[in-house]
Amino acid sequence: MFPVMIGTIVIAGIVGYVSERTGFTRNGILQSIIICIGGAFLAYFVRLMFGIGFGSPGLNAIASSIGALIIVPTHWRRR
Repeated sequence: MFPVMIGTIVIAGIVGYVSERTGFTRNGILQSIIICIGGAFLAYFVRLMFGIGFGSPGLNAIASSIGALIIVPTHWRRR
């Protein structure tokens, strides 16, 4: 269980960094990494509690990180 959590954090950090470097987001590197890690933790704990998710923990981390990057910044952005 612990290696899966560490892997989730690492994958989420990589997704946050890559998304900022490629121009997918314009939040800042640290902010994107924090958003991705938060989304990945949420998906990790939902998987533990309810068993909802994709087959692989790595795929869960990638999908939840991208989802968090799409939802969080657009929710707080002014219109």
